[in-house]
This record gives sequence, structure tokens and C-alpha cells, in this order.
Amino acid sequence: MGNQKELGVGQTTSLSRLSRYIDHTLLKPQSTYADIELLCREAAEWKFAAVAVNPTHVSLAAGLLANTGVKVAAAIGFPLGATTMATKAAETCEAIADGATEIDMVINIGALKSGDIKKAGADIAEVVLGAAGKALVKVIIETCYLSQEEKILACRLAKDAGAHFVKTSTGLGSGGATIEDVRLMHEIVRPDMGVKAAGGIRDAKTAWAMVEAGATRIGTSNSVAIVRGE
Repeated sequence: MGNQKELGVGQTTSLSRLSRYIDHTLLKPQSTYADIELLCREAAEWKFAAVAVNPTHVSLAAGLLANTGVKVAAAIGFPLGATTMATKAAETCEAIADGATEIDMVINIGALKSGDIKKAGADIAEVVLGAAGKALVKVIIETCYLSQEEKILACRLAKDAGAHFVKTSTGLGSGGATIEDVRLMHEIVRPDMGVKAAGGIRDAKTAWAMVEAGATRIGTSNSVAIVRGE
């Protein structure tokens, strides 16, 4: 597999272990069907945890990954989180019908920062309800826009709503995952929820640092290079 044959046995094993944490991600608006097909081939070859795609590509990805063990995650309310609760719930239900078994939803950032905690919490709860028994829900809180207090509150809202993960970033905000944020989020939600670190993770050293800080998933579009040790 690529450059792995040039690595030491210990490093090869370490990189192989890292693959199970990775959500192989392609969310560019210009992504073609051929791009999604390549994403899925890579995910199956390297045994990544999941692919993360926009809802329009879920059906294609689910068909390509059937019986591979690789899950399909749909990005909901992406990337701004500013669509309505009803829209996010409908997106969630449609994505699940198309084959998604994981949902990565963006919170209503504006509601949270306005102090409208009821609306911010209900926004998450609607997606969790729509996914209940059918898909895991990862709640993207977009840490780069939040104060420390808002990060804590967002994690607690996700936990109270019954979500399965909190996630640092969309990868399209003004900043991505940091060790400090992953550690904070892990402290708040453990042991009931996972933490997904996403945004700016481009090499194995950074990915492992996130895992050591408490991440149980890594979202990256640089997945193959990471597990090849490039």
C-alpha cells in the first residue's frame, strides 16, 4: 500500500491503527461522481471508519460501500448551521433513507451566541430525534467562533439532546481543531459521547495528538497521505 512498505514495522502498525479513527471526507461543492467513487475506493482499501459527504452524494456512496464495513456520514445544515430545525430534520431523514448511518450536523451557531439556548438545544434535538435508532449523530459546534463558555454549553446541549459525538469544526470556518478544544470537549462529554476532531489535520503526528487528547474520530480530506506516512 503506497509508501507503507518503506516504513518500519512499528510505524506501519501505528498508521494502520490510525485508519479506524478516520472519516475520509469530501465536501467540496464541485465534487463530481468520479470524485466520490475515488473517495469510496480509498475508504474501502484503507478501512477508514466512514466517508463524510454532502447529502446529494449519500446514495452513491452507500451503494459503493455496501458490505465493506465503511459507514456513510451525511453533512447536515452544512456548513453554516443556519438552516431551520425543520430543514435539518428533513435533510437527516432523507440522508438516512438514502443510506447514511451517521449524521454530522452543524449547530445553530447564531442562536447559541445570542443566548437563545432553548432554540440551540432544540435544533440538535430535532436531528437526534430524526436519526433515532437509525444513525449516529455528530454535533459540529464550530469552536473557532465560540468562547470557552459557549464551547462548554454547546457540548452540554449536545449531550442533553442524546447525540453521540461532538465535533470541533466544519473545516470551512476561520479555524480548525486544536488540542485544547479536543481536550475540553472530551472532559465535558465523557464517558457517554465521542469527540471528532476535524479541520486542519493533515499528518499522522497531528492526528495521533488529537487521539491522545481524547478524539475518537478524525475528520480529514488528507486521509490517505496520513496513513501512508507522507
